[in-house]
Amino acid sequence: MHVVVRHRWALTIEAARRVQQRLAGEVRRTALPLSRVRVVAGCDVAVARGDARAVAAVVVMTLPGLEVIETHTAVAPLRFPYVPGYLSFREIPVLVRCLRRVRARVDAILCDGQGIAHPRRFGLAAHLGVLTGVPTVGCAKSRLCGEHDAPGPRRGDWTPLRLDGETVGCVLRTRDDVRPLFVSPGHRVDVASARRLVLACGAGYRLPEPTRRADAVAGAARRRVRASGSQRAPTRSGAVRGRRP
Repeated sequence: MHVVVRHRWALTIEAARRVQQRLAGEVRRTALPLSRVRVVAGCDVAVARGDARAVAAVVVMTLPGLEVIETHTAVAPLRFPYVPGYLSFREIPVLVRCLRRVRARVDAILCDGQGIAHPRRFGLAAHLGVLTGVPTVGCAKSRLCGEHDAPGPRRGDWTPLRLDGETVGCVLRTRDDVRPLFVSPGHRVDVASARRLVLACGAGYRLPEPTRRADAVAGAARRRVRASGSQRAPTRSGAVRGRRP
């Protein structure tokens, strides 16, 4: 996958804010028909408490079959502190290492983070979408900002997530009687398309399957890194099936 990084990652908070404000103007909110999404990637980053390294995983799957066709992990030093609203500066550098090894033509990316449901409308999913040019969706387990009503108890029930009078996402029930997810467009996706894609990627769990798999892979890789005691763990890549489905 082609990723164009257009700024430094080791920035002050104020410099990072200026980057977000500048690049937020490039975010596009357009419909993404599910029929155009045949390959989807799930991204996640794991950081152990007290560790100065981040471990990323990208799992590439078919849609609608949800078969894994590529898996990649990478390790990188953390260059940015944990500050709510600036997660992309902490996590995207190591995700880029994985994404640049992806060989399949990915039609959409699901991120464990926010899209435009963000104070400056530029969360991790929006940031990653602008750098890759690929449609992205933020699928977060908790709310960063905005107001909403509780959705109904059944899978597919949802309510709008609003910020400053604007709908920036939805609160989506992905499984009966479990806590909802906070879904927001990143780039080249609108709210309705983001909601439909997350539901289409469901496999009976709370999390959509691509990010659920990425979470598991990143967690396992983090445990290997900590067990090895190495400061520079090798990047790992899974096999690629011979052609794009």
